[in-house]
This record gives sequence, structure tokens and C-alpha cells, in this order.
Amino acid sequence: MFEIILKASQQTLYMVFFSTLFSVILGFIPAIILTLTAPDGLKPNKIVYEVLSFIVNVFRSFPFVILMVIIIPLTRLIAGTSIGTNAAIVPLTVCAIPFIARVFETSLRETNPGVIEAAKSFGASDWQILFRVYIKESVPRMINGIILLIINLLGYSAMAGTLGGGGIGDIAIRYGYQKYSTPYLVVCSLILIVFVQLVQSIGNYIYKKIS
Repeated sequence: MFEIILKASQQTLYMVFFSTLFSVILGFIPAIILTLTAPDGLKPNKIVYEVLSFIVNVFRSFPFVILMVIIIPLTRLIAGTSIGTNAAIVPLTVCAIPFIARVFETSLRETNPGVIEAAKSFGASDWQILFRVYIKESVPRMINGIILLIINLLGYSAMAGTLGGGGIGDIAIRYGYQKYSTPYLVVCSLILIVFVQLVQSIGNYIYKKIS
């Protein structure tokens, strides 16, 4: 059991790490666009904001398991296969991008308007305001968003295991459910709980340091 669980844990961490990395990078782009084009943004544009916001909401509405099945052609195109840990990273990332984009947008738009107006009064350009005010002021909130994303992805990675994604979810299904092995179910559940607690503790520590 130890060897099986250890390998599955490594696969789960692998999937969560890379899906978090890719989704944060790709999700940051629409978050910036939404922030800039919002009614109270630096470059208000109702059409761009409404269309992009609608797309983000649509992708956030899909349950992960259904989304994972729908984008199998995309997964095969990118990963060359639809099963395995590498393949699972694709739907995990696609699912996480709209989530983190909305979290980042909310974090950025919570910036104190008074600070923004002060920057404008000093002659700061829009790009300077974006990077030196919006983003700088939002870093602690964005860190919290990333921690929440990682915790969600841990749960999604377990679901990915039910469709051949590997990891803790795969072991829980194959050994715990299909072979009626309660110890496997208990150990897999405990490992996910430990992962979540560690991530949350580390996130809280980083948040306090940055704040």
C-alpha cells in the first residue's frame, strides 16, 4: 500500500502543481482585460467586458467531470492521449482558468479608488497604475485566491482519477471502491485532508508575511 499511495500522491502533486502554474499564467490575462474594461476601469469598454465576462461565466458553469469529457479532443491534441497524469493537466487547467481569472479580477477591482485617483493626480500612466497600484495592492488578495485554487484543484484531481487521470482519486476508485478495500479509502481521504491543511497553512503564512 505504501508504494502505491506514494506514487499516487506524487502524481496528484504533479497534476496540481502544473495545472496551477498554467492556469495562473493564462488566467491573469483575462483578469487584466476585465479589470481594464470594466465600467470603473482605466479603459471602459462595455462590449469587451460583457463578452469576456460571459465566456468566463460559461466555462465556470460546467461541472468538472462533464468538462473533462467534453474537451477530450483538445486533451488528445495537446497531450497526445486522454488518460494519464499529463492528460489530466489539460482539463484541470481549462477548468481553473475562468475560476482564477474571476478571482484575480475581483482582487484587482477591490483596490482603493482613492489610491488610483492619487496616482492619476501625480501623472501616472495607465500602465503604471496597473502595475504599481492595481497589481501591487492586490498581491495579498491574489495569493489567497491562488491558495483557494490549489485546494479546489486537489479535489478536481481526485475526480480526474475516476476517468483515468491517475493520482489519489484513481487509487481510491480502483482499490478502495472496486476492490472494496476500506483502508485504501481511509488513507486516500486522509492524504487529501493533510494536503489541504498544509496548503492552507502555508498560504496563511505567506499572506501574513506579504500583508
